[in-house]
Amino acid sequence: MFVVFLMIAVLWGIGAAMKAPRKQRWIMTGILLGGVLIVQLILPDGHPLREATGSSPMLWALILAFGAIVYAYRLGLGKLRAAAGPSMAPEPVDPSKLTEAELDRYARHIVLREIGGAGQRALKQAKVLIIGAGGLGSPVGLYLAASGVGTIGIIDDDTVDASNLQRQIIHTDDAIGVPKVESAADRIAALNPYVSVRTYNRKLTAVNSADLFADFDIIVDGSDSYDTRSIANAAAVAARKPLVSGALGSWDGQVTVFDPAQGTGCYACLFPTAPDPAVNTSCAATGVAAPVPGIVGSLMTAEVVKLITGAGTPLRGQMLIYDGLHADTRKIALRPNPQCPVCGPNRKES
Repeated sequence: MFVVFLMIAVLWGIGAAMKAPRKQRWIMTGILLGGVLIVQLILPDGHPLREATGSSPMLWALILAFGAIVYAYRLGLGKLRAAAGPSMAPEPVDPSKLTEAELDRYARHIVLREIGGAGQRALKQAKVLIIGAGGLGSPVGLYLAASGVGTIGIIDDDTVDASNLQRQIIHTDDAIGVPKVESAADRIAALNPYVSVRTYNRKLTAVNSADLFADFDIIVDGSDSYDTRSIANAAAVAARKPLVSGALGSWDGQVTVFDPAQGTGCYACLFPTAPDPAVNTSCAATGVAAPVPGIVGSLMTAEVVKLITGAGTPLRGQMLIYDGLHADTRKIALRPNPQCPVCGPNRKES
C-alpha cells in the first residue's frame, strides 16, 4: 500500500514540476488507482505484486468510489451554477442599499466627496463588461471588484499560459491551462464576495456582441486585436454604451472613452482601417514591461468609476498617452469624423 501512495506522490510531484493542470494530475491518479484495483482483482492471493499494493481490492474500490462520488458532485454543482447564472452575493439584500459589511469595506470610497454613499450605491448597481482577461483586463477586473462594481462580465476565449504571468496579475501559477475567464472569476470572488461575475468563455463576434452588450452599462475594451476592437466599437455605438478603451506598447499606453451618444467620436474615427502588420507587432515580438499594463489598466478603471459615479471629467473626446520609459503623460483631443461609417450621420444601421 505504501508503494501506491509513494507512486501517487511522485506522480503529483512530476506534474507540479511540469506545471500540469490539477485536472490532468487527478486523471492520472485515477488511472493509477484503477490499475491497482485491476491488479488486486486478477492476481491470485499471495502474489507479490498484490501483496505490495495492499492485498485486498476492497480498500481501493472504496477509494475509487469515493473519488467518483466527489467528482460527480463537483460536476453536478458546476452545471447547476452554470444553469443558475451568476452567483449571488452572500447577503441577499435590496440592491439599492449597502449592507453593514459593505459600508465597512467601502469606507474609503464613501468618505470621498466625489463618490460618497450615493456613488457607492451606483457602483453596486452597475454592470460592466470587460473584453479580454489579459494584461489590461487583469487590473481592470481586480480594481472594479475592489471598487464594488456589482456585476462584472468577462469575455475571453483563451487559457492561462506561463508567459502571461509576467504581467497578467489576475492569474496565478496554479491556473496555467485554465480558461482565463474562470481564473479571473476565481480571483475576483476571493477579493470581493459581494461582486457577481459573469463569464463568457468565447470570442467576441459581430453575431454575439449585440445581445451581450445589451446586458451591461459600460464596456471596457482590453483586447489586443484590431478586429475585436472594431467589433466592440460597432456594437457599443449601436447600443449607445460608453466604451472605455486602452492599448499597450512596450513601455507606453493610451486610454480614452469613446461615447458617440455624448458627442464624441468612436474607435473607427481614429482608426478607420487596420494598422500595417509591420508596425502593429504583438507583445510576444516586442515585449512589454510588467508594470505598464497595471498602470494603463488602473487608468481605465478610474474612467469607469468616474462614468458610474459622475465624479470628475471622464476622457470623452480626449486620449491620455502614458510614456513609462520617460515618466511622461500628455492628453490629445479626439474629434469625431463626420464621414465615419460607424458613428457618422451617414452610417449604415445594422
